[in-house]
Amino acid sequence: MKRSNELTRAELQVMNILWDLQKASVSEVLEQFPDPKPAYNTVLTFLRILKEKQYVASEAVGKQHRFYPLVQHAEYSSRFLQNVKNNLFRGSAADLVNFFVKEENLSAEEIE
Repeated sequence: MKRSNELTRAELQVMNILWDLQKASVSEVLEQFPDPKPAYNTVLTFLRILKEKQYVASEAVGKQHRFYPLVQHAEYSSRFLQNVKNNLFRGSAADLVNFFVKEENLSAEEIE
């Protein structure tokens, strides 16, 4: 199965937690969510979707499963930003950087 290029906002939220924890049960992922927390089954569903998409894997530890990322944050970020550059800025890294310089009102020090 080919990995999807982009994650949904909710999938990315779960991945960010897994990238921080490296390996976690559904309950441990759930604990990291801000209030109001989603339901246990909602987090489990997203972890199963991420497993189907080959972004995470799991191992059985007793009666639980511990999930861990198959794709590291840097790899996903690089692929995502390459797609943004190619799709929104006609492949121009300079245009992408200029966009953020203007949009974020970066100081000369930050630009340097």
